[in-house]
Amino acid sequence: MIARLTAALAMGVVFGLGLSLSGMLDPARVQGFLDVTGAWDPTLMFVLGGAVSVALAGFALARRLPRPALDARFDLPTNRRIDAPLLGGAALFGIGWGLSGLCPGPAVAALATGAPPIFVFVPAMLVGMAAFRLVQARLG
Repeated sequence: MIARLTAALAMGVVFGLGLSLSGMLDPARVQGFLDVTGAWDPTLMFVLGGAVSVALAGFALARRLPRPALDARFDLPTNRRIDAPLLGGAALFGIGWGLSGLCPGPAVAALATGAPPIFVFVPAMLVGMAAFRLVQARLG
């Protein structure tokens, strides 16, 4: 258990440092990427390209290994359907991301910057996540 927590903490630190070094903790940079008709900033495209490359390598490795080093099995997605909840969630995420310039990972990492808007966004995000779970539990 300690090894798993240590690995999770180390990967979280690496992820946060990567977001910080790439400038993704700055909502204006993300919004600049989404502003294709104005002062477009392609930085996010390169960050996403790097992330997808690493993820593809990780998935290829996961297919060859019998199990991960610190768990009994890989937790890979099995649902391949594109349904209304997926599309609705993606749309809601995209709208929030475009308006705020933040998504959950960078928002949590941006807490270290001390920027006041982050301290409004993160609690609102957590309330939204909790509200989703309540609604989902009631709907079955």
